[in-house]
Amino acid sequence: MRQLIGSVLAVLVLFTAPLAAQQSAATRVARAADADVVRGHLLYLADDALEGRAPGTRGGDLAAKYIAAQYARLGLVPAGDDSSYLHRVPIISLDPSPQASIVAGADEWPLEYKKDYVLWSMHDDSLVSTGGDLIFAGYGIVAPEYGWNDYEGADVKGKVVVVLVNTPGIRDSTLFRGKYMTYYGRWTYKIEEAERQGAAGVLMVHTPESATYGWATVTGSWTGPQTRVARKAGPLVVAGWLSEAASDKLLQRQGGLAQLAADAAKKGFRAVPLNARLGTTVRSRVERSETYNVLGLRPGRGARANEVVMIGAHYDHLGYGPAVDGDSLYNGAEDNASGTAALLAAAEAFERSGVATGRSLLFIGFAAEESGLLGSTAYAARPSVPLARIAAVLNMDVMNLYGRTRDISALGVDQSSLGKLFTAAAAAENLRVTVNQDALIRGSFFRSDHFPLARAGVPALSLEGGTDFVGKPKGWGEEQSKEYTDKRYHQPGDELLPWFTYDGVLQQLRVVLRTAVAVADAPRQPVWSAGSEFREAGERRSGGGR
Repeated sequence: MRQLIGSVLAVLVLFTAPLAAQQSAATRVARAADADVVRGHLLYLADDALEGRAPGTRGGDLAAKYIAAQYARLGLVPAGDDSSYLHRVPIISLDPSPQASIVAGADEWPLEYKKDYVLWSMHDDSLVSTGGDLIFAGYGIVAPEYGWNDYEGADVKGKVVVVLVNTPGIRDSTLFRGKYMTYYGRWTYKIEEAERQGAAGVLMVHTPESATYGWATVTGSWTGPQTRVARKAGPLVVAGWLSEAASDKLLQRQGGLAQLAADAAKKGFRAVPLNARLGTTVRSRVERSETYNVLGLRPGRGARANEVVMIGAHYDHLGYGPAVDGDSLYNGAEDNASGTAALLAAAEAFERSGVATGRSLLFIGFAAEESGLLGSTAYAARPSVPLARIAAVLNMDVMNLYGRTRDISALGVDQSSLGKLFTAAAAAENLRVTVNQDALIRGSFFRSDHFPLARAGVPALSLEGGTDFVGKPKGWGEEQSKEYTDKRYHQPGDELLPWFTYDGVLQQLRVVLRTAVAVADAPRQPVWSAGSEFREAGERRSGGGR
């Protein structure tokens, strides 16, 4: 009997020792995280001296060099191009100055820039002119898996399509994912699909409900210099937004915006010619340059050291833009100097703790996220580590600078087995995982740098803040989130504020660190859930070279 008991105990020790060691390592790393380190990095990155960190600018380059210098200080191995910390992303910046008018029969309606519309060139030229018949193409979606095609039977080649953002699910919960946005609802998709259809232009209808942000965010984000990866000219010449009032005026002859939006949410909808033409000229100041993803590697130990766990955050913001109350500098303190500060603090926590992981850790400061996920898209297309060797992506975009919470959230917890590891990491920090309904409605999973890698098949999570704040009344967290979205998001008001606190960031950071250790030391890479829209891409990726 004693021999049997001894054998059982030996087996228990064999299986529990690695788990205990992992928990001990995770705890050591988590406890090495320092709120003052986060604060110090944030004070620099959000300072006026960095001029809003726009890609291809002095401020953006200073931010990239600062991140690289911190990697070097911490002893991270350069993991970019040519044995450097920098991964090049060639970009082009166009500062558009458009003129546009709509002609319907004998009537001509000049559009007022920024009040009625914003518009930019989709060609890399200093001057483009185009005109075309206007056609309302509903939500501008072609989705065979949902039995939906807004372009069916419509020839839009050389024409200008007017489309609604979001999906029909915001009006009919039985369609798509109901009120939860899918990638089909994103403005990036609308532009991509319009070009696939051969349109010469696309105008997206803005309403606060469908876009999930106000017109001020549109004018703040899509006027001034627009940065993108240099592209080969295609059929799409211009793209832009129409305000709600301007859209309603344009659509009056066909029943108005409300009526057409209701019609477009019904299966079988067909595109509606508007019996009007758009004429536009866009002059742009064109500058070609480079921006950089910034990569530092902490090597792992053992048989899986050639695989990596990626921890990332975008460091760019909008630079200078339209003045609001006399302020034209868009510092981006919360979005996303806070995430970049947390990224650097995460790297420092591993260095301070001395914890070595099985898989390597790849820290990446993504470039040009605000310009359309350019840095992460460029990395997914030209990775420094084969995609099959990237076990997971943990992304930090806008940290909690408001205080301690009892909960935490992440985009994608239901998408892959990463969700269970994240939930366990949160529990170790006495936090419960909640679902951010607002983030699902806004389609936030498709709006940050984990997404291009998820689309390529890499399991991904993007950190979200909790809403149940310690010492605050119920609903306070939701109120703060709304105030940020309405008054500071992509506006000059997103700057260093005297009331910022760092204990909430520290909670989030500790959960990320614990999750990273769990993934790095797991015997197998995380996998996509059976019902995930990324499972097929994940299976293709896992068949790639290791």
